[in-house]
Amino acid sequence: MTEQPRSLCAAFQATAARNPDDIALRGPDGTAGITWRQYADRVRRIATGLSALGVRSGDTVAVMLTNVPQFHLSDTAVLHTGATPFSIYNTFTAEQVSHLFANAGNRVVITETQFVEKLRAANIAGTVEHFICVDGPIDDGITLDEVAALQAPEFDFDAAWQAVEESSLLTIVYTSGTTGPPKGVELTHANMLAEFRAVTALFDVRFGDRVVSYLPDAHLANRAFCHYNNLIEGVQITTVADPKQLVATLPQVRPTLFLAVPAIWYKIKAGIEALVAQESPVKRALVGWAIGTGIEVARRRSDGKAIPLALRVQHGVAERLVLSTLRAKMGMDQVRGAITGASPIAPDALAFILGLGIPVCEGWGMTETSAAATLNSPDAIRIGTVGRALPGTEVTVAEDGELLVRGPLIMRGYRHAPEQTAEAVDADGWMHTGDIGAIDADGYIRIVDRKKELIINAAGKNMSPSNIEGAVKVSCPLVGAVVAIGDNRSYVSALLTLDPDACTAYAARHGLADASPAVLAEDPGVRAVLDAGIKEANERLSRVEQIKKFTVLSQVWEPGGDELTPKMSLKRKPIAEKYASEIEALYS
Repeated sequence: MTEQPRSLCAAFQATAARNPDDIALRGPDGTAGITWRQYADRVRRIATGLSALGVRSGDTVAVMLTNVPQFHLSDTAVLHTGATPFSIYNTFTAEQVSHLFANAGNRVVITETQFVEKLRAANIAGTVEHFICVDGPIDDGITLDEVAALQAPEFDFDAAWQAVEESSLLTIVYTSGTTGPPKGVELTHANMLAEFRAVTALFDVRFGDRVVSYLPDAHLANRAFCHYNNLIEGVQITTVADPKQLVATLPQVRPTLFLAVPAIWYKIKAGIEALVAQESPVKRALVGWAIGTGIEVARRRSDGKAIPLALRVQHGVAERLVLSTLRAKMGMDQVRGAITGASPIAPDALAFILGLGIPVCEGWGMTETSAAATLNSPDAIRIGTVGRALPGTEVTVAEDGELLVRGPLIMRGYRHAPEQTAEAVDADGWMHTGDIGAIDADGYIRIVDRKKELIINAAGKNMSPSNIEGAVKVSCPLVGAVVAIGDNRSYVSALLTLDPDACTAYAARHGLADASPAVLAEDPGVRAVLDAGIKEANERLSRVEQIKKFTVLSQVWEPGGDELTPKMSLKRKPIAEKYASEIEALYS
């Protein structure tokens, strides 16, 4: 940002005027896309149509869409009416959506045909008056094109968006928490503008940078990295409605900025290792040497150690012969900055990705802190940490080890929940994050684990389950999800699920007819691979953390299901209850 706007509406108007004929939004199918001029015109017309439907400043509008260009058109248009858009996870049940409707008080929903039935079922109180569909006509509804054609003679578009202030409500983000109904985090325009001021002080973000939107926009990380980045900084968004198409899309887009949760980085690592395994022994050795050289350089940089001349020369050769080619095949050869977050990434996996030459910076934050509160900068990455506090943000450690955050990033509060807000943000403005961490002499922050998720074994030893689980993910590419068990127990055990994509590749390599996780969970060969992987993981862990027993479940855990939140965090308590018999068998 060259000049500080007073709202994201003002930011968008300035951004759209910079290079109006450049592409702002596109889908993954190679279509011409939507220019900034078309984007601005479409926002004006949709906002006018929404006004004709009765949307006013201070109202709320629900959005339940996959990652499609219409999300950005709709969300931005709602903002320009002075109203507040909020996104709903596509995996939420009708009962959960009904809770959101009651809390938000919206009278309008923008959605796709595939979600209409669920949304109508959620409208128990009958408060939703208009269902707007972006991909075709529906009964008792209206299409987005029809909304854009509506006239509202009394609506002054420019006056409406210019009346939006920094203190105005930008969005409500409903947490996908592991227990209890979702809480509505209220974020203001000032919150998000402060977030971008802080992040762009560390990251080089340019107009026309390319990003891929494939994670849920109900998750603030994707919403900020893609949508708000588009409005404020002018990045070009390619939307991918089916996350399984991400790998195929990357070489087409060649993003310059990239965001991924750890699960995606683990898949990238496993994919490269599987690719290399198919090569000749000579080529395998060459690629292994090149990646190993890259990892050594990455670790030395992380540790602040000098890189000897011989290693620099070797790294240059590895870069020319192997690493640059690998990045190009992945479609990540033009990435200048990448971020990993939402949950901790295993240090060995991060070192591997850095060794490929992809500058991945781990960050940490919460919805309540407007996304990132800490971040490694690309020129000062320290593996195993989540970086330092963003400029203008304070982070401290309470007496019990809990991380506290204070600054302009902190939410306005939980919607209609003053008591919960007071519990989270104390009288001095400190947000109590629920994460246990430590800050070193250089200001780098290490996350130990969630305050309520630490394993305390029968001997009273505290352990981080995410640390154990991360070691397994690095060592076992076949694993989809892993849950470390050990609270009040004499040793650590684990529940494992298999990754469907990895199962397909495994079955193809071994000539197996059935690649389903349910069948492979019983396969002796798979069990042997997992045994070896757990043994390797245990070598990375202290004796007390090591997994003594594990069981492989036949189920596949999907985001938004019983076991995982939509952002793929483990629902530990529901898992413990659902798989109680399997867990007890590990200790019998």
